Amino acid sequence: MANTDAESGQAENGQDAGMQAGIEQALTFRQPSVWHYIAVLPTWLACIVLFMLMTMTFADVVLRSALNNPIESATELTRLFMAIVVFASLPMVSWTGKHIVVDLMDPLFSRRMGRLRDIAIDIGCGVLLFWPAKRVFELAERARSYGDVTEYIGFPQHLIGWFIAFFTMVTAVVFVARGLARIFFASKVPV
Repeated sequence: MANTDAESGQAENGQDAGMQAGIEQALTFRQPSVWHYIAVLPTWLACIVLFMLMTMTFADVVLRSALNNPIESATELTRLFMAIVVFASLPMVSWTGKHIVVDLMDPLFSRRMGRLRDIAIDIGCGVLLFWPAKRVFELAERARSYGDVTEYIGFPQHLIGWFIAFFTMVTAVVFVARGLARIFFASKVPV
């Protein structure tokens, strides 16, 4: 009986300590920084546009099937929405390392060599992405000078080009920052 009382006392103390730690954590809750919101904003944009794309596709299918009257600009809007979803998501996907990785060669690298490989890949990808960002910006400027617009809704094509160029440039900076963070702050970089 004495053991049971001692054990229950320890259990209560453990629960009290856990509850106390939870209360302390709740009281010291830190608000996300401005950088958190800046990093998450493009992801929210991609989510909203993806929802719009799903809604438009659903409406297009219903209108096409039930009334034989599809949304004329659905193809054009799908292209624009997909560009926004993909390129707005790239910086966060690149920072968190959630992109598709083929790891067939991983067993051939030691832990240290694997880390050096990952640093080289991140910095290399970042440096290489500056060229397409620059090139897309040049093509967007050309489209602007010609006054190119989309066929059905008349949306200026240079705006989506600028969007793609901007987020490609941001992704390039993110890759370089990730590579440098792997060197100087290895514990802070998501794997």
